[in-house]
Amino acid sequence: MATEAGVDLVELVPDAEPPVCRLMNYGKFRFEQKKKLHDQRKKQRQVHIKEIKFRPGTEAEDYRVKLRKLGEFIEIGDRVKVTVRFRGREMAHMELGTQLLKRVEEDTKEIASVDQFPQSEGRQMTMLLVPKKR
Repeated sequence: MATEAGVDLVELVPDAEPPVCRLMNYGKFRFEQKKKLHDQRKKQRQVHIKEIKFRPGTEAEDYRVKLRKLGEFIEIGDRVKVTVRFRGREMAHMELGTQLLKRVEEDTKEIASVDQFPQSEGRQMTMLLVPKKR
């Protein structure tokens, strides 16, 4: 039947009883499968973790610039790791870093939520922000 119709006999489920076969153009079938797989990969988006670094003495304008960049990362769907680094005598005032991270959290609450709350890791404090579901 397949040769009369000018198509291929393709075995779809060989383990079934009886085996399931189909009359089709196998080259066209493989092309369509490959195209579907390509389209699925094209629609996938890999999520990256971006990092924004602050210092306890970050001035207002620098803070706004970094916050704007953080917003851009969140808008495209990336996770953002916010880091506050301490040096020397700044280690005595860890509460400044906590206040800064809380300020970042407040300023980004419309577009992002906190995935990992502020925690101290040696000379730095980190917090992880993720985009809010739309």
